[in-house]
Amino acid sequence: MEKSLIENVFESEIKEIFQLKECDAGMYSPLVLAYIGDAVYELIIRTIIVNRGNCPVNQMHKKSSSLVKAPAQAEFITLLMEELTEEEQAIYKRGRNAKSATSAKNATIQDYRMATGFEALIGYLYLKGNKERLVELVLHALQKKGVLKIDEV
Repeated sequence: MEKSLIENVFESEIKEIFQLKECDAGMYSPLVLAYIGDAVYELIIRTIIVNRGNCPVNQMHKKSSSLVKAPAQAEFITLLMEELTEEEQAIYKRGRNAKSATSAKNATIQDYRMATGFEALIGYLYLKGNKERLVELVLHALQKKGVLKIDEV
């Protein structure tokens, strides 16, 4: 309870200091949702990697890169599809089907689009303020992939 209070205070202070307005996450384009979702997901992954212990930054980068690259995200969303609500599936599909001006350097078009859908879902949940669900989905994906064991959380 205390932690969520601290988190809420932190978020409200950021909103106040930077004069951020309330937003309707559903009104953003899927590529905008993917843009913010990419950053949120990478921050979660980097936080997990850093928490595992101090090691050379290049090793941390390799570990985190293996989890944030498009093929890994495509695999994660495949593992999660059964768990998604209809609304979450719709957001994922909007992101997956969005026409992007860029393409992945080291991924198939299918993996890149699936990863974009995954990131759009993460961004949507983040902007909607549903961080519990966001963390739940990322945790389940990492556990199903075998990256995190239950006792490590």
